[in-house]
This record gives sequence, C-alpha cells and structure tokens, in this order.
Amino acid sequence: MYRDEILPGTLYLLVLKTLARPDKMHGYEIANSMQRTSEDVLQVEEGSLYPALQRMFIKGWVTTKWGTTAGNRRARYYQLTAAGRKQSAVERSQFECVIGAITLVIEAV
Repeated sequence: MYRDEILPGTLYLLVLKTLARPDKMHGYEIANSMQRTSEDVLQVEEGSLYPALQRMFIKGWVTTKWGTTAGNRRARYYQLTAAGRKQSAVERSQFECVIGAITLVIEAV
C-alpha cells in the first residue's frame, strides 16, 4: 500500500474531525485513528502532530487533561471544544474550495 504524509494545509482539519468523536484521545490514538480510518494511506508524524495540537490548544480549539493510558502510561488527552467544532467547519469549507479549484485545473483540457 502507498503511504504518505498528511497533505499540507489539512492537518488541522483531519485532527479536528478525528476529535469530533465523543471520546478523549491522546496523541498516539489520534495519529493511529487517522491512519486506520484512511486505510493506512495517511500517516502523521509526531513532529507535526504534537506542535499542531499545542497550537490548537492555544487557539482554544481543544482542551487537554492528563490521564493514564491502557498501558499505564501518563498521557495528555485532547477533546474538541465548541470553538474547535466551529473551526472544523471553517477548515472543511476551505479544503473543499481548494479541492474544487484543483479539480478544475486537473480536468481542464
């Protein structure tokens, strides 16, 4: 299977949509969920994910709480806020606009 990095400009959207589930998730669970959901096509590296999560926390899109994983390790759990849900809609709209423009270029004769 072909695997690639997350496309530039889509990380916020993908993380926000992943966190739209009711459960809190730690970083590894977020990355793993995105990889599984994409059928192993998309992978997000720690060096991209954790700084993005920190920026999202600062913007008020997610909340964090320390907890313990199933493997008895300490981890920071993330949960979407109301502002994060609103931003998810903004990110999706921007993504659809870009995809529409790319489609026009690809399909042009």
